[in-house]
Amino acid sequence: MKDLLVRRCLAWAGEHGMRADEAMLAAALDARHRSRDGRLACWDARQVRRFLLEWIPRHLAAERDVLATAPESLLTLLRYLAASGLRDPRGASPAELEAAVAEAEAEYPAALADPTRQGIGKFWAQTALDNGIVLDDERAVARFQRDVDAGRVRFDDDLLDKLLEAEFAGTGPDDERAFPQSPVALPPAAELAAEAARSEVVRQLTALTGWVGTDGRPLTKTGNPRLADARELAALLDTGERDLRVRSSAEMPRVSLLLAWAKKAGLVRVRTGRLVPVAKAGPVLRDPETLWRRAFEAVFELGAAICAPTFEGSGSSMLATAFDELLPDVLNAMYGLPAPIPVARLQETVWLACQEYFLLDPDEDGFRQDVWRRQVERDLLTVFDTLSSLGVVEASHGVPDELYSSDLRPGVLGEFGELTEDDLPLPPEARARLLPRLAEPGPLVRLTPLGTRAVRERLLADGRDAPLLGELADAEAGELLGVLAQHYTRETAAAELDGWLAAHEGDVEPLLDAVRACPFRTRASAMLSTLVEALPDGRETRARLRRDPALGPVVLTALLETGELRPEDLTADEHSLLLAEGLILLLELGGPEAVVEQLRESAGRGAPELVAEVLDSGHPARAALEELRVLVYEPMLARNARLRLMPSPAPGSRGRPSGRGRKRRH
Repeated sequence: MKDLLVRRCLAWAGEHGMRADEAMLAAALDARHRSRDGRLACWDARQVRRFLLEWIPRHLAAERDVLATAPESLLTLLRYLAASGLRDPRGASPAELEAAVAEAEAEYPAALADPTRQGIGKFWAQTALDNGIVLDDERAVARFQRDVDAGRVRFDDDLLDKLLEAEFAGTGPDDERAFPQSPVALPPAAELAAEAARSEVVRQLTALTGWVGTDGRPLTKTGNPRLADARELAALLDTGERDLRVRSSAEMPRVSLLLAWAKKAGLVRVRTGRLVPVAKAGPVLRDPETLWRRAFEAVFELGAAICAPTFEGSGSSMLATAFDELLPDVLNAMYGLPAPIPVARLQETVWLACQEYFLLDPDEDGFRQDVWRRQVERDLLTVFDTLSSLGVVEASHGVPDELYSSDLRPGVLGEFGELTEDDLPLPPEARARLLPRLAEPGPLVRLTPLGTRAVRERLLADGRDAPLLGELADAEAGELLGVLAQHYTRETAAAELDGWLAAHEGDVEPLLDAVRACPFRTRASAMLSTLVEALPDGRETRARLRRDPALGPVVLTALLETGELRPEDLTADEHSLLLAEGLILLLELGGPEAVVEQLRESAGRGAPELVAEVLDSGHPARAALEELRVLVYEPMLARNARLRLMPSPAPGSRGRPSGRGRKRRH
């Protein structure tokens, strides 16, 4: 697909008087492929800056004049994606992207010149180039490596040490592909705002800040409220701790948590031994939804307060220590699930993560591991209780859906066949503990709409793909179908398409026109298939399009695949169109080499004539036919001309004597 996009983009650029470097176009697509979401056609300002100011300085070693073409090449690629209907509408608009490229271009020379931005691979590749090594020459590169090992190559030791330190510290951009999320639905914004205002924690944080007052409250030498003040606050916040027999307010876990929460949310702070309000927090306190968001983001820094030790001196739990890393994983695991998830399932996965995080010895004493595991399980229950009070999760009790146990037994039929032991997500001992718990009632949790929105916003901030039903209602028809075909399930695609049609007076024709205009046959086929599956009368609509001048080949292919047509039902012209469609699809998916190999196997010496028939078939994809002519047909003719075998002349011809009329020896 990358080669096809680069090839088409270069051709388009030539037709429109734009410039682009082939290597830079390929690099831009590589950068998007090797990213959190991997969406080649989804670009925003962050992705523009990542490519120009991070990816190229870190990964690409090339001559300066080649690197200098990057901003212009990227701009050409972005314009081509928009012009060809490939742009993902969830990215920035074309105008926003133009501005982003211009802004990043101003910083680009300095980024290229900064040696600390390069990765280890780039460092050595650039060092080789500086020493006159051609990177495509394997022998020269091997010789260079030997010279480095022998100390015959000079390089910057200090810079290499800094780069190695940064590499091990993980300070570079996170290019690891993340698991794609299913589309979710959310209530209207007004309902979410009202739900935020009803949050118990929002009420408590507002009351706590009011209780602090403009003059503040005194703190003890240990930084805690005086016990009398803490009892007063417990009554105000209804934490149930007013009458606890304690020696210090630090022994009132809920009050301590809310105080820590208010500090992390930027509502109060400590100044000269007093707890005082933050002056800039006034607008936040008057807006419950903004306060809710602030409180949610603060949760990830509250591990020690939420997972407080069971008794004094027992130390922090594993979950508290790794809280900021494990809690996002827990919430991401809950995101978009169709049924409440059993807490027991999450407890096992969190315990497994803790074992990896702390590198526990598998031969560690079993009793100690059991104590640690039970502490993690208790702490996770406390976490869900806290999140429930904020309104992030909804807790319930019951028998878990079998969805959460169906992947824990080998031999069960999964999405890709029977599950083997290696396919199962948990080790045997964890499954042995978990399966009985999943067969009986237990605590269940699911994200609330508020929680779903908040987690989705974090996913998007992390560069991940998190579709939202309804977000494509204003998208162009071609961009809509492209996204649905690539990223949505059949059910969610139908729901999104219903919303789009409702916003466009139910008119299907623009969608069909978008398929007709699509320059890529693989994409056009997927778009039409998505449309057919999503429309109630989709199959009837497709059948009527059999003789559509633009859609005919795609429709014929689909009708044959579904058995609605048989090969003997096709006319001679339809056979030619199908032959052309097949070769074009193969050219898009496998490149010219795959087409030539297929033709050699199927047509032998008649391959040029077969391609000539395809070129004369009247297939509507003119750009694809031109590629077939230039990349396959003309080279095939040239090759045949060079290797043509001359026919043997008949006996007696001028080319070869027959033996008759031979001179006799006297």
